[in-house]
Amino acid sequence: MPASASPIARCFARSYAEARQKFLTAARQTGATLTEFPHPTQTGHEGETLAMDVAWVGADDARHVVLVTSGTHGAEGFCGSGAQVAMLGDTALHADCRAAGVALVLVHAVNPYGFSHLRRVNEENVDLNRNFMDFDAPLPQNAPYAEVAPFLLPPHWPPSGEDQAALMKIVAEKGMPWYQAAVSGGQYQDPGGLFFGGHKATWSNYTLRRILARFGAGRDTLRWIDIHTGLGPWGYGEPIYMGPDHADQIGKVRAIWGNSVTSIYDGSSTSSNLTGLAWMAVPQTLPAIDYAGIALEFGTLPLGEVLEALRGDHWLHRHPEADENQRTLIKQAVWRAFYGDADDWRDGVVAQVTEAVRRGAGI
Repeated sequence: MPASASPIARCFARSYAEARQKFLTAARQTGATLTEFPHPTQTGHEGETLAMDVAWVGADDARHVVLVTSGTHGAEGFCGSGAQVAMLGDTALHADCRAAGVALVLVHAVNPYGFSHLRRVNEENVDLNRNFMDFDAPLPQNAPYAEVAPFLLPPHWPPSGEDQAALMKIVAEKGMPWYQAAVSGGQYQDPGGLFFGGHKATWSNYTLRRILARFGAGRDTLRWIDIHTGLGPWGYGEPIYMGPDHADQIGKVRAIWGNSVTSIYDGSSTSSNLTGLAWMAVPQTLPAIDYAGIALEFGTLPLGEVLEALRGDHWLHRHPEADENQRTLIKQAVWRAFYGDADDWRDGVVAQVTEAVRRGAGI
């Protein structure tokens, strides 16, 4: 970071290794209890250890927990990590939470592999926020994805004019909302495709459920904020309801976080209706807890550019022989799609996440 960088900017990193070090250092400085869940098989882009790290800030016997997760979609972790580091240094927030009997639980890098390797998915090309399924039951069919899939990942990148025209033709015929839902809704048929939900629970899925059970068991309430990027207006953190399609539950979440909370179920969200979302781990592990949750989705680039970045990244995943120049261009597009590299964006992220935590804590 340049010397003129704002104090908030210094909380953010430009690699997973740097982000993890900032998080661990900030947690130790504030006296948080740290727990490390190292990845058993994978290493990072720089050969570094990968882990899901948990910082507990508050009394051991706190009855109420506010959980903040980052990096569920790896490359989106730069945003959430920076906000978590900033909150670890926010002593006023810690004092107010402690006075209210609330503990903060910050889970850093739910998908450390994607975070380090600048991919949205994990080491198995699985979108973790489509992976919380009952894999003993028949998996859903995404017929619209199968319809558009032949046009998404062409043999060459960038796509030829002919390939791009074919994709644009079906988008023009069906509409952008159809295209977004078809691509992003989650699919379980093509392991090498976009938004693949997997055929079994991943390490991150299993580990997140372990964390919920370990830190949530015996508590009275759990308020969960999962930080994401890539949809919506620049720097705006859209609060998206994270729970079942029940009117009373949605009303409860809006009572906590305000009427600006949107929902994938009624079309008010910039997100499409999705399958296999991570919040489903809560009823699986803590069925009796009083739960409410939101995703905070911070906008970066227009939707079309974000989807193009994801298409390029998946093309690269399928073509490891790509030259270094092409690899660099594709990864730069992913970086821009999921991180707003500007002080106004970072400042806004920290302010909005902190406000959401305060609302979740009832302070």
